[in-house]
Amino acid sequence: MKLATLNDGTRDGKLVVVRGDNAVYVEATEVAVTMQDALDRWDEVEPELKAISQGLDAGELDGQPVDVDELAAPLPRAYEWIDGSAYINHIVLVRKARGAEPPETLETDPLVYQGGSGVLLGPTADIEVPDVEWGCDFEAELAVILGDTPRGTKAEEAGQYVRLVVALNDITFRNLIPDELAKSFGFFQSKPATAFSPFAVTPDELGDAWRGGRVHLPLRSIYNGEVFGEPEAGPEMHFSFFDLIEHCSKTRSLTAGTILGSGTVSTKDRASGSSCLAEQRMIEKIDTGEFRTPFMSPGDRVQIEMEDEGGKNLFGTIDQKVVAVEK
Repeated sequence: MKLATLNDGTRDGKLVVVRGDNAVYVEATEVAVTMQDALDRWDEVEPELKAISQGLDAGELDGQPVDVDELAAPLPRAYEWIDGSAYINHIVLVRKARGAEPPETLETDPLVYQGGSGVLLGPTADIEVPDVEWGCDFEAELAVILGDTPRGTKAEEAGQYVRLVVALNDITFRNLIPDELAKSFGFFQSKPATAFSPFAVTPDELGDAWRGGRVHLPLRSIYNGEVFGEPEAGPEMHFSFFDLIEHCSKTRSLTAGTILGSGTVSTKDRASGSSCLAEQRMIEKIDTGEFRTPFMSPGDRVQIEMEDEGGKNLFGTIDQKVVAVEK
């Protein structure tokens, strides 16, 4: 099942069900008004939403054409947006880039931070850059959207709380990070609003690619018209989404509508490219002694998408342009 949020001028938009080929949608407001409403009442409304989805896919229901520009983030605002860093290769490279050592618990204790969840960007929203010296970077990631998840949930039971899967662009101002982390109190100014894919899918929509709390498919980043990276999201995800859920629920429960990110998808295979500019810059530094790839500037464009083995675009395409704005 594939869901989306239609931007109707209200803060939380309208819930719609999207056909599997991403071409048409049907409003689902008689079942659940918003995505959050659906997540709050998931056990009650999932069968009705699934029936709409099946009717669309079977051609039994007529839908309206999908215009991605009319879609908000699946959750335009969320109770929590928690981002992990489950790919060790990414951690090692970006820490080298700022002269920091990886933590001693790199392989045993996940890294997470709590991002800004009050404003989440739609798939074609501009990336606003007040100052190019801040070092704007894209980060291609995946995330799960959770139902109510009890405190103390273990990895082996975490799958039952995963409602939806999305792709995202965790936009980062790289040059603001060092001063923030030097205060030992985490990210804030270096993490502006995050952008999300047009569509959120239930795990069964991923077929065999969803296993072990990981998505075993390549995540593609296209930068200024050329493929920048297409690393496999599954094999080198050291901490699965189930592991991340266990970590994040150790001392607190997680409410329905919590978004939990994977961190930047990354592998050691250089031929697959990177999911952010910082990794490419660090590879350049290692190989040549200097950074060659600049961070993003007004006019640059990034697209993020994932196809299944049959070539179906699972989450739709995040397609953003960088624009200059006043400080």
